[in-house]
Amino acid sequence: MNRLINNDKSIDNNRIKPSDTTKTDSTKINKEYLESNIKHKALDRVFNDFVNEKVILHNEAEIYYKDMEIKAGKIIIDYKNNLAFAKGIIDTSGAYVQKPHFKQGQQESDQDSLIYNFKTEKALIYRSRTEQQGIIITGNLTKKENDTTLYINRAKFTTSQKEKPDYYIQTSNIKVVPNSKVVGGLSNLVIMDVPTPLFLPFFYAPITSGRSSGFLIPTWGQNRNQGYFLQNGGYYFNINEYVDLAILGDIYTNGSWGLRAESNYNVRYKYSGSVSLRYESLINSHLGLPDYSKSTNYFIRWSHSQATQASPNSRFSASVNFGSSTFFRESLNESSSPDYLVNTFSSSVNYYKKFVGSPFNMNISVTHTQNTNTDKVDLNLPSMQLNMDRIYPFAPKSGLKKNVFQNIGVTYNMNLQNRISGTGDDFISEESLRNAKAGIQHKISLGTNMKAMKYITISPNANYRDVWYFKTIEKSWDDDLEKVVTDTIQGFDSFREYSANVSASTTIYGMFKFKKGRMKAIRHTMRPSVSYGYRPDFDKYYDEYQASLNPEDIREYNRFENGLYGGPSHGIQNSVGFSLNNNFEAKMMPKDFDEDTKAEKVTLLNNLNFSTSYNFALDSLNWSPVRMTAGTQLLKNKLNINLNASMDPYAINANGRRINKFNISNGGSLLRLVNAGLTANYSIKSTELGKKKKSGSSEKNKKEADSSVSDPMFGKSINNRSSAMSKTKKDEVKVAKLYKTDMPWDLSFRYALNYANSRGENTISSNSLQVSGDLEFSPKWHVGISSGYDFKDMGITYTQLRFERDLDSWHFSFNWVPFGDRATYYFFIGVKSSSLSDIKYDKRKVPDKRLF
Repeated sequence: MNRLINNDKSIDNNRIKPSDTTKTDSTKINKEYLESNIKHKALDRVFNDFVNEKVILHNEAEIYYKDMEIKAGKIIIDYKNNLAFAKGIIDTSGAYVQKPHFKQGQQESDQDSLIYNFKTEKALIYRSRTEQQGIIITGNLTKKENDTTLYINRAKFTTSQKEKPDYYIQTSNIKVVPNSKVVGGLSNLVIMDVPTPLFLPFFYAPITSGRSSGFLIPTWGQNRNQGYFLQNGGYYFNINEYVDLAILGDIYTNGSWGLRAESNYNVRYKYSGSVSLRYESLINSHLGLPDYSKSTNYFIRWSHSQATQASPNSRFSASVNFGSSTFFRESLNESSSPDYLVNTFSSSVNYYKKFVGSPFNMNISVTHTQNTNTDKVDLNLPSMQLNMDRIYPFAPKSGLKKNVFQNIGVTYNMNLQNRISGTGDDFISEESLRNAKAGIQHKISLGTNMKAMKYITISPNANYRDVWYFKTIEKSWDDDLEKVVTDTIQGFDSFREYSANVSASTTIYGMFKFKKGRMKAIRHTMRPSVSYGYRPDFDKYYDEYQASLNPEDIREYNRFENGLYGGPSHGIQNSVGFSLNNNFEAKMMPKDFDEDTKAEKVTLLNNLNFSTSYNFALDSLNWSPVRMTAGTQLLKNKLNINLNASMDPYAINANGRRINKFNISNGGSLLRLVNAGLTANYSIKSTELGKKKKSGSSEKNKKEADSSVSDPMFGKSINNRSSAMSKTKKDEVKVAKLYKTDMPWDLSFRYALNYANSRGENTISSNSLQVSGDLEFSPKWHVGISSGYDFKDMGITYTQLRFERDLDSWHFSFNWVPFGDRATYYFFIGVKSSSLSDIKYDKRKVPDKRLF
């Protein structure tokens, strides 16, 4: 017996010759039997049995052959039969340790013992444990083929990382093709070592390293009007590494159905995006009943973004949200609260181009706006803007601009639009195309600035606007019809207007110091501004028409008033504007301070702004209402308060119209409050949750998501396709603290109050409080709520309750809207691993709502 420490060996399988065991044996193996050398080593000893042609390795034994390696407590190499036996050893405490670890290529497994054949590269493995793409597979007896395919007897597979798994699927025999699939016979789901009555005649699970095509299991449920249903069932196509496609469908027992296609695409360093097409044919009640009705809805979403590396001087992007105005109100498979509550959809497809070496850039777009309440649709097809950045034509080629003349800057903008307007699904019709509006607008702005008396900045500006139209209108009185007739005049027409203004502004600082107390000083910053603007009367573009049977009822109009950019201005503008912006800051000492402590700057009032104007050209009501805005942050910037108000110096008559008489002269106050608004937002969260969210926010900023983040005040979307599963990165086991458990939480409040008194109504137009909060009872329990109260209408606003539980390898979630038109719930419990994501139970209650 020779004792050798960490001695690598190459063994001749044909013939065993006596050799000096203190030297490394690098004898080549006869290629008639094996294709490579066998290398081995052990920590304690290597025993060469020349009689039986065996080598015994003890304690931390290792052997290597081609891409295969075995590590175990004890390994016996049988040269005669080309076999290797590996098993663990018993330590001094009687424990079975150093169990064999087998690795071949990327495949690894742990087992109690194994037998490996060097010639056939097959193996028999006893009580093995291997992990394939997150699926842990154990078995009593495993046969490994030379292509790494495994046949396992009495197998169990799970995604739970625990020694005693939360669940497993037990089957008599399975076949495992690494990085491909797991196929088994009769299978039974076992939870917490308790067999369930859930059996499958066969079992199949993909274990590919990336995405793979496959069926999507539907969700089932029932509602009053459509009966029983299956939702979100279909097939996922992994087309290639750049694009995928999911085809999903819904079917209801009363004949309603839905179909949608969802696709994501991503070409690295070039572009990425997603497309969603949805169509639903909905039937309410049953044929022959009085409440029977039928409707169809569709909706299209497209999001596209271009990587900045693709082209620094051009960019193409798209954000399309277009469909039936009633889709989110009538859809039976849509639980997005923000989409349901919003009443406007908009879309844009843009191409931007920067012309290098020139101040010009161009933007071509197709835009769309849609009001779901009025069903009005506006489509700008196309819309083009050509912009010129500010240039200084009189500036020197080098050096600073030293005088007013050299500081003159010029900008130019051209806007071209062609707008089609209509309602509903028929907005593109012969009539809407005939009534389409088109026009081109040119704007030129010229300005400069100068200093007066060192502290006053004077900024004169001049503006020019030229508008082109391709159709105008003509109004006339028709004696036969006894009404005003408006005719459309085809042909090119245009108008031009210009204006000029000059403003003077400065900044004034005031300091109030205190000798006692923590407050040492208050700084008041004032920014007053006075401006003068003049615009002549462009009445030459205005015509007259008879408006009634009375020949003396003559009114003015301009032939451009229905154009995209409006018509020319009417009346002289000769006005002076006044504004005053204020900011208040304080220097505060901490509670415990000494002579060396520095004061901290604290903002008392972020802004307090006033503005008004006086128009000399008017014969009455020369003063405009005084506008006031204010805002501040309190409680360590957690409470944001904003206030706005409009105050009119003029009184109103009994009909609520302004009259040329000051309100104070009419027995009222100096200024009459016309409207006011107050908003207050308060957010607070625990330190731990704050840190948690901060780290998570960086990840969220990296994601290119088309859809905007929903406002938590209006609840969060209930994702029908196992939203909880996408939140967990891996099947981790969290352990909650039993004592002094940290409970991260956050809470947000929003209060809004609006007052209206423009016509003397003196009413509170809206008064509501909204609240949203989340709380983690433990690292695995999470609850949330979004709700509010309307003090004006005396009722609870939209409310959503959220519950989530991390069950280690499982995830549970329950989202509930307890009352209202959107009363619904969604229950989900399922395996977190994407490989076994079809092991789930989810149920959703569709709101019982009428289509009409």
